[in-house]
Amino acid sequence: MAVLNDLDTKLLEHFRGYVVKKDLVLSVKVGANVPVFVLEYLIANSCSTDDDEKIRIGMENVKKVLSEHYVNPEESSLIHSKIREKGRYKIIDKISVELDSKKDIYWAKLQNSNIKNGNISDGLVKQHEKMLMGGIWAIIDVEYDPNIRIGQNIFPFVITQIKPIQLSSFDNSKILNKRKEFTKSEWLDVLLRSCGYEPNAEGVSDRIKMLLLSRLLPMVESNFNFIELGPRSTGKSFVFKELTPYAVLVSGGQGTVAKLFVHGSTGKVGAVGQWDAICFDEATDKIFKDRDAIPLMKDYMESGSFSRAGSGGEITGVASIILNGNINQPVETVLQTSHLFSPLSDEVNSDTAFLDRIHFYLPGWEMIKFSPKHFTSSFGFSTDYFSEVLKSLRRVTYTDALEKYYSLGAHLKQRDTKPVKKTVSGLIKLMHPDGEYTKEDIKEYLEIALEMRRRVKEQLKRIGGMEFWDTNFSYIDKESQEEFFVGLPEEKGSHLIESTPLPPGICYSSTSDGENVALVRIETVAVAGSGKLNITGVNNTAVKENIKNTYQYIKANEKTILSDKHSLKNYDITIQVTNLLGAAISSGIGSAVYIAIVSALYKKNLKAGLAVLGNISVGGAIERVINFADKVTMLSENGAKSVIVPMDNLNELSNVPPTVLGNTDVPFYQNSQMLMQKAILLD
Repeated sequence: MAVLNDLDTKLLEHFRGYVVKKDLVLSVKVGANVPVFVLEYLIANSCSTDDDEKIRIGMENVKKVLSEHYVNPEESSLIHSKIREKGRYKIIDKISVELDSKKDIYWAKLQNSNIKNGNISDGLVKQHEKMLMGGIWAIIDVEYDPNIRIGQNIFPFVITQIKPIQLSSFDNSKILNKRKEFTKSEWLDVLLRSCGYEPNAEGVSDRIKMLLLSRLLPMVESNFNFIELGPRSTGKSFVFKELTPYAVLVSGGQGTVAKLFVHGSTGKVGAVGQWDAICFDEATDKIFKDRDAIPLMKDYMESGSFSRAGSGGEITGVASIILNGNINQPVETVLQTSHLFSPLSDEVNSDTAFLDRIHFYLPGWEMIKFSPKHFTSSFGFSTDYFSEVLKSLRRVTYTDALEKYYSLGAHLKQRDTKPVKKTVSGLIKLMHPDGEYTKEDIKEYLEIALEMRRRVKEQLKRIGGMEFWDTNFSYIDKESQEEFFVGLPEEKGSHLIESTPLPPGICYSSTSDGENVALVRIETVAVAGSGKLNITGVNNTAVKENIKNTYQYIKANEKTILSDKHSLKNYDITIQVTNLLGAAISSGIGSAVYIAIVSALYKKNLKAGLAVLGNISVGGAIERVINFADKVTMLSENGAKSVIVPMDNLNELSNVPPTVLGNTDVPFYQNSQMLMQKAILLD
């Protein structure tokens, strides 16, 4: 018996005939030009079983069918002869149909067999209308009748029967009805296996799974603008090349106005009107052949339509645009020297109007490099079925789904809101095609959407400056009114202090033991309780006393600092102190502790990259900072955007290096009230 896991068994139970064991495709060694969905169709019909012997017999049958009936283009004359000699012959080929209006008849064209004028009945054409829209792969019965003549010419080939290999008709009710039989994590694995990936291979984290899934977004969302830049061998264009007949790959430099948009003399609409997705492979080379393709592409990426002189008004399309390319340096190096769009070709890599239209920047540098273990040997949906599922999902939308639970923060402009909503909509379609999702699901997808759009905005800020300054993306829980900020892993990577607004209760500071300074993180959690204080992460008695004194100061001045409902007697406070860098922690962190406690009680975010220096005595006096310049410099070098310092240190500001002051604000305070005003992020 083949070793099947529970998910394989479940798929066979609910989708028998629509699933295929993915490793069988790789084992069929036939001509390289047999499309994957042709192989998978044959395998799904013969081997949709868990019985080893039946799979073996089925595979023999598949190989036999292919060797006898699949037409390689170089064998077309031999096939013509076989049809003539036998009178009737079955072939596997791509068939398309055109109406000859002068003669009022349909002609069939067989791609590999090189039959251009095959006779076909009106009934067969009506039955399989996709033959009129680019054609379908099918198992076709062809007869030979030398008596069919038009004028002096004989047209002997007659199509008598067609069994489509791509689904000729599709009903997505099965996927909607059966989704509930799978858990969320099972369904994610099913989708990834249907793409050929093995989700449980070593190195495939939950985040990698969601990044791999995100490659399908342009297939389920119309007019979705997507970019992935990263190292080679991560399978960037695989989805658009192998997985669906509805996407097209355009090689670098081949994007012409006629091919993409509209043909000048015939007026025929180009690729944007014919495909669901257009993938520019190797977008790090020149993308467009014609200069005037860029303004048309900008129009199209913005609104899904464009107008061109002589084309008779506005033309619309639904194709999503995908840019793929390689980043050859480590991402840290790229960020230090330029920006994450810099690998793109010169025509677009600093065109902020073009780049601002990108909805989703997938961090390709996080992707795994594919090796044999990353390709699944389990069951997944057969490619023809899966591609139809994806296409059918383009007809529904969930762009307003997030509004039931969340609103978007103040930094998101209209051009940011649309990409975020489209991304959430696409992830709902993929993960919950039946429309059954929870608030937690939306939160997960919303954070992905905000990150991927923020990556675009952060790079625009590097290129275009102040026009794009508002990159602190957040969302607000409508029920609790709590605001959550979403950062970028690569921005955080080089700094210990995150550059986004800090969550309530988290603050940074610096202490010194004479010459050496330490970088300190203070984390405060306030839960309903009876007024207990718990200090963790530090054994130094002086530091503990420092924290207790600050706590006592707040307690003694509650009437002026806190409202009745936020009184310390109603909360248990836990304060964790972490030494992130440098010397051992010393005392002198009172002001940072004060801000951490107050923001935790009020559930208020603190300003982006905030650090606080100084100490508050039990009587409320603000104490001067020692080693002032060293502490400000250390905090700035580790990502602090703002370091709030006591007024008594004002005359030492000239000791701080100008490069530090260029990167970090240094506001002053002279009492606890001023400190709160300068630290807490106002709504």
